[in-house]
Amino acid sequence: MSGTEAGAAGAGAGAGRSGASAGSGAGRPDARQGDPRRTRDRAAALNGRSPHTRARDLDQSSAEAESFAGLLPAGFVVGVATSAFQIEGAVHEGGRELSVWDDFTHQAGRIHGGVTADVAADHYGRLSEDVALMADLGIDSYRFSFGWPRLQPRGSGSLNREGVAFYDRLLDELLAAGISPMATLFHWDTPVELRGSWLNRDTAHRFGDYAYEVGEVFGDRIANWVTVNEPATVMLNGYALGIHAPGTTLLFDAVAAGHNQLLGHGLAVQALRAAGVSGGIGISNVYSPVQPVTSSDDDVAFAGLFDVLHNHMFGDAVVLGTYPVVADEFARLLRPLVEADEADLAIIHQPLDFYGVNYYFPTRIASGPGGVAAPDGEASAMTSLPFHLGAWPEFDSTGFGWPNAPEFLAVALTEIAGRYGDALPPVFITEGGMSSRDAVVLDARTGVAQIADHARIDYLSNHMASALAATSVGGPAEGVDLRGYYVWSLLDNFEWAAGYSQRFGLVHVDFATLDRTPKNSFGWLRAVLESRL
Repeated sequence: MSGTEAGAAGAGAGAGRSGASAGSGAGRPDARQGDPRRTRDRAAALNGRSPHTRARDLDQSSAEAESFAGLLPAGFVVGVATSAFQIEGAVHEGGRELSVWDDFTHQAGRIHGGVTADVAADHYGRLSEDVALMADLGIDSYRFSFGWPRLQPRGSGSLNREGVAFYDRLLDELLAAGISPMATLFHWDTPVELRGSWLNRDTAHRFGDYAYEVGEVFGDRIANWVTVNEPATVMLNGYALGIHAPGTTLLFDAVAAGHNQLLGHGLAVQALRAAGVSGGIGISNVYSPVQPVTSSDDDVAFAGLFDVLHNHMFGDAVVLGTYPVVADEFARLLRPLVEADEADLAIIHQPLDFYGVNYYFPTRIASGPGGVAAPDGEASAMTSLPFHLGAWPEFDSTGFGWPNAPEFLAVALTEIAGRYGDALPPVFITEGGMSSRDAVVLDARTGVAQIADHARIDYLSNHMASALAATSVGGPAEGVDLRGYYVWSLLDNFEWAAGYSQRFGLVHVDFATLDRTPKNSFGWLRAVLESRL
């Protein structure tokens, strides 16, 4: 997932490379040969129909789904999103080499429950089954990511033929099903061979080379390209706080990793265009509206600092070609922004066809050091910062403990519209979703497995409605040309430092057997999409 979103729910004991764990696949049956027909039958049964009938027992009535469908403008894209590292598994197959996340997950104490992504949801072995699920759901578009270490195992050189064959097959099956591909070039799986990773400026140039190679091979079949997913999250969680790979705790010195990712974005845009890709090109930035806990000068100042680091540093550079103005008292901490090379900013500031926004929750900031609570879990490095997070007691919480605040998606779009005006390209919400416990219950009458995720249905309907209302005529963000919404996620998956403890999927995955079972939210969204005019 995403974003500043995928934090640990609590650190668990780690497992060594040879140790058995829930994520390593030890003790599992060979569940590889997923049958798309079995998935369709399971989806049909869950929604109260045999494979040969259309009767439904939806979590919300057909009338409610029809009513919600009426809110969707003509041409509004509804899709689902995943990332390679979180679902593919098969980390040692098909010529793939290691990423920084492979190393990180095998370090003791890094991942909740001590699990790994060695198998994950085994999308690598169940590709056809998962495409069949998407076809049954009726989505317009699928946002996936190319695995950098699967396509270019050492981070340089020619592409790996087996990796190319895997993504060729995925694209062919998506297009045959009438599903438009949105491809992300980098969703956090930096090849481990790139020493220094994003602290090394050379990684940005290697990323540009990689983008050109990928664009040349796949450029005729992809409708939209995302260069980098949530560079803010990589910088903050991976380099500043140590919650994510590569696990460094550089605090404000991590800003260089953010700048280098943005430079990589600009070089990738240039490379894709040089390769002659036919699709649109953009980026996915996570956005969290920021408020001070109180109106004190210190709370306001540190809320502004966090806003720069989380939001404006990444949006301004891409859309405006500048870094935000930094308050004098923070200039020393953010020297890479204050002293940024104008030539770098010119590379970063490439014309974009769309701008991706990932939204999960708002953030409150108070001055002074606090506990270990971080935007995505717990990090001892937080105690060394001059600010801490505030609570949102007025909102219900998701399974991750994040405030469920759909109205702040409208705030996010309004702030973006006000800041960028006519410079803002068309916008996609490229990620949005929630985790919950999602208990599997056997229906007493039919014996069919049910996952009654009512809260997810409410979350998705409320967030999409909030975004559409805000960007409609007369809305506070009416200047935003909102093109679509991608649900995070299609499948329950490896949720970064939280391991398998947080389920975001429309489809339940049993991580022991790898069986897929569509949840009630899957049936609701399918009914909505079938009801569109």
